[in-house]
Amino acid sequence: MDPFHRLLGIMEELRLKCPWDRSQTHQSLKKYLLEETYELLEAIELEEEEKLKEELGDLLLQVVFHSQIAKERGLFDVWDVIKALNQKLVDRHPHVFGDQNPEEALRDWENRKLKDRGSVLDGVPKSMPALMRSQKLQDRASLVGFDFERPEQVLEKIEEELSELKEAIATGHRRHIEHELGDLLTAVVELGRLLGLEAELCLQKANDRFERRFRHMERRAKELGKELKDMSLQEMEELWLEAKSFDYPEEA
Repeated sequence: MDPFHRLLGIMEELRLKCPWDRSQTHQSLKKYLLEETYELLEAIELEEEEKLKEELGDLLLQVVFHSQIAKERGLFDVWDVIKALNQKLVDRHPHVFGDQNPEEALRDWENRKLKDRGSVLDGVPKSMPALMRSQKLQDRASLVGFDFERPEQVLEKIEEELSELKEAIATGHRRHIEHELGDLLTAVVELGRLLGLEAELCLQKANDRFERRFRHMERRAKELGKELKDMSLQEMEELWLEAKSFDYPEEA
């Protein structure tokens, strides 16, 4: 028996005999799908091949799990998923499986997407992380020409939104502040998009830097016989600059 058929057999047996697996639904598995996706992204970021192999397997398990649940309900099975994927890949690549050139294929694909949707924004999941969804919505809007032309224009927009946020903060009106902060974040995402950067990945890396630097501060404080909470802001700032110097010496 090949490994994939073996996996399907194991999944069927787990659904029959394991109380936890048997109790799962599409809804209950959503959080695990997200967890496995982020763990896979981390393995890619760390460039750890064994970890990457493991996490790809965990993500594949989610596909098989959902397919098995659907099979039990008489909807579809994993083979239907694979067949649909095969057809989609062929349809989307007529320059590979047909006689179109790449430029024609891309143009036809974009036109077909626009034609098939009621709105150019249709199909962008609300469950996406907010930064990722913002960038995807802006990508879609750009297909019909609703876009900035240069990063400098977005920088001006960011300054405008920052000014409006300052005004909102001065009023103390929470909903107004929330509104303007959202607009500022949207403009920042737009800047990243025009620079060819993924805002979500930029923020993830910034989070990693913050965590790494803050942990360094905690270690150094202990070496000095102190706790961060007992240090002055000036002392903590010195440790922060020290931590930054390990990442980017020019920042110190």
